[in-house]
Amino acid sequence: MPTKKKPQGTPSPERRDELLATAAEVFAAQGYNATTVRRIADAAGMLAGSLYYHFDSKESMLDEILSTFLNELWEGYDAVLDAGLGPRETIEALVTESFREIDRHRAAVAIYQKEARHLADQPRFQYLVESQEKFEKAWLGTLERGVADRTFRDDLDIRLTYRFVRDTVWVAASWYRPGGRHSPEEIARQYLSMVLDGIASRH
Repeated sequence: MPTKKKPQGTPSPERRDELLATAAEVFAAQGYNATTVRRIADAAGMLAGSLYYHFDSKESMLDEILSTFLNELWEGYDAVLDAGLGPRETIEALVTESFREIDRHRAAVAIYQKEARHLADQPRFQYLVESQEKFEKAWLGTLERGVADRTFRDDLDIRLTYRFVRDTVWVAASWYRPGGRHSPEEIARQYLSMVLDGIASRH
């Protein structure tokens, strides 16, 4: 009975990172199910068999791409949530941190948006469900705190507001390109101005 190929030796971290970045771009563009190991290898300029020297499957590559992104996201989010900021300042910091993550992990964000729902049914990707629940709790809790202390309007539908802000921010992964005209912080500032202050001119 054939055995599953395992990575041999210790490939350089730099090469692994390069291959993961290539795989993330292919997954984001073509979808996980439609992407083959051969397609990733072609994009990386290597033979499909050589890719198994670094990873035992495309599932392992996807797992590492998503877990790396989410671990980094939560490092930033937890720092914000532990900082004792007011509700508005917390929302501002979370939005800014989100755009920084889009800047660092644009392809991973795109994959997450496309694939998370069906991946979450697999035990290996159960952490996607846990992360989503934690994410929702953090945002809803901050909005509720802001309504309670009158930082935000008391007629807000909290869940609708959360969905609007969440989707408005993360859809940016579909058009954002690192190194573009605006920094992540500048884009966050513009978004926050529109979300928190509106777009009508003040008279």
